[in-house]
Amino acid sequence: MSSATPAIGRPRAFDEGTVLDRAAEVFWRHGYEGASLTALTSAMGINRPSLYATFGSKQQLFRRAFARYHETQVATAHAALDQPTAYAAIEAFLRSSADSLTAAGHPPGCLSVQGGLACSPENAGIAEILAAGRAATESALEQRLSRAAAEGDLPPGVDARALARFVMAISEGHAVHAAAGTRREDLQASVDIALRAVAPRS
Repeated sequence: MSSATPAIGRPRAFDEGTVLDRAAEVFWRHGYEGASLTALTSAMGINRPSLYATFGSKQQLFRRAFARYHETQVATAHAALDQPTAYAAIEAFLRSSADSLTAAGHPPGCLSVQGGLACSPENAGIAEILAAGRAATESALEQRLSRAAAEGDLPPGVDARALARFVMAISEGHAVHAAAGTRREDLQASVDIALRAVAPRS
């Protein structure tokens, strides 16, 4: 009988954060259902057994990849809400979003919009994950605008929820246009128009 000690708890031969980023890009580019296991494992640089052993399933991989994306990519948009006024926060939110949607180094547009808006019934959970991510961003924006209203930084009677949804609709619409090839300067020109609708009235 061999006296060799079995290898227990052997460390992974890959960096989990890196492979999640690569998986996110595949989902971003092709959508959840369009992202094949072959495309995913090729981009991630791992084989299928490693994928299943580490992440369990394609859906669990997507959940992990999207969570990482949401933390890293959306953090910039949330930081915009730290601006001192509601108008400045909205402007920073929309401009940083337009910049991110057209940045080099990743597919154009937004994973939370492109990843799975249209899914078959068996993958409805994917659309729900993405909708929850967008709703969390909208909720953070609504909270910021509600605080602005309470502080008198918005005109009396402004509906903070409706205003937050308006801002999100602009940002999400920009994601669709960016994915179709719209240039950054054209998105920023659209931001200029949107800001006129929310500019403080003298």
